[in-house]
Amino acid sequence: MARPREPMPQDVAEALEAQALRAAYDARPPYQRNDWLIWINAAKRAETRSKRIAEMLAELRAGEGYMGMAWRPARSGKQD
Repeated sequence: MARPREPMPQDVAEALEAQALRAAYDARPPYQRNDWLIWINAAKRAETRSKRIAEMLAELRAGEGYMGMAWRPARSGKQD
């Protein structure tokens, strides 16, 4: 059973736009985008929420990583 889609909170959308990372976010698999939003929205304290947003942004900026786990985008199959 698929989990319901978590709505994009305004502060997360603004952070993605401010850091020019919206395209990197949108390029991630749907399960990652949803998990990040669930994780961020589950924070009870503002400090925790801010820290989680910063962690997501850092992983997007690096182009790898997913909620502290190793993850890299699939290779396109091209040989260099």
